[in-house]
Amino acid sequence: MAIEAPLSRYKKQNMLIITAILIGVGLWFAYDGYKNQDFIEKHTVDGVPDSTLNFNRKAPPFLVGAGVLLGIYFVISRGKKLIAGENEFVSGNTAIPYDAIEKINKTHFDKRGFFTITYTENGQSKELTLKDRTYDNLPAVLDHIVSKIS
Repeated sequence: MAIEAPLSRYKKQNMLIITAILIGVGLWFAYDGYKNQDFIEKHTVDGVPDSTLNFNRKAPPFLVGAGVLLGIYFVISRGKKLIAGENEFVSGNTAIPYDAIEKINKTHFDKRGFFTITYTENGQSKELTLKDRTYDNLPAVLDHIVSKIS
């Protein structure tokens, strides 16, 4: 029986909120920088735009671009999940067999909500830190992993 931990609702909502804010602020700055004549007149001194008007003209492509990129990242990562199966633990593209796991440090899991898995891959020791703010159902996954390596 595999236990899954999907990407948390908290993380998804934050990505959507930040995307909306970036695009909204970018459009607002573009409006003020190019269309709002009162704003343009207020921030023009002797025919030369001041720093505020220059910022409102140069920042919108970067803000909207960042919002679009974050939106694309959201679409790509919304199906991301952890799977604690019968023989291995799968995180993204990384499959970690239970016998490759050396230790699990869960001292901060109850108070801070994260734990670290130390495992061996190709003779190298690696660490994977998982946070409950990133994944829902993480306590069940942790319990399953601990039961499999014990």
